[in-house]
Amino acid sequence: MSEGGTPFATKRRPDWAALVIAVFLFVVAVVIFWDASHLRTIAQYDRIGPTTVPMVVAAGLFVLGVWTVFEAWRGDFPEREHQEFGPVLWVVAGLLAQMALLRLAGFSIATGALFALTAFGFGKRKLWISLPLGIVLSFIVWAIFARLLQLTLPAGPLEHLFF
Repeated sequence: MSEGGTPFATKRRPDWAALVIAVFLFVVAVVIFWDASHLRTIAQYDRIGPTTVPMVVAAGLFVLGVWTVFEAWRGDFPEREHQEFGPVLWVVAGLLAQMALLRLAGFSIATGALFALTAFGFGKRKLWISLPLGIVLSFIVWAIFARLLQLTLPAGPLEHLFF
């Protein structure tokens, strides 16, 4: 065999991120399998019952986990792009702001804050435009869902001002 003539001559390293994903797939498969195995069957003579689809999903996730381990160990996953954590943190901050403001300020203001912080994370740095725009769009959504469709969404001072 010649030196370096085959692609297998280079030492491959396993893809550790893919192995973590495989472990997550295994955990989800086990949880679904465990939950489905504790479902009570209505009729014992049927082969297809309420546990059939969850068991199929669990088996599929388990197979995907095995496949992911195999591919990660071989190093066959494509190289991933560099991750930007700043925008993700702004979206998470928006979600936290929405959860904190939802009962106090109502749906429109809380969701407007989520809209503005998400837009900020994606490069729209003019909060004085995106915050009012987000509140107006969220108020329209609240009006459609709460008034027209009669669904319960938290109302705050802005919603009480108009309705």
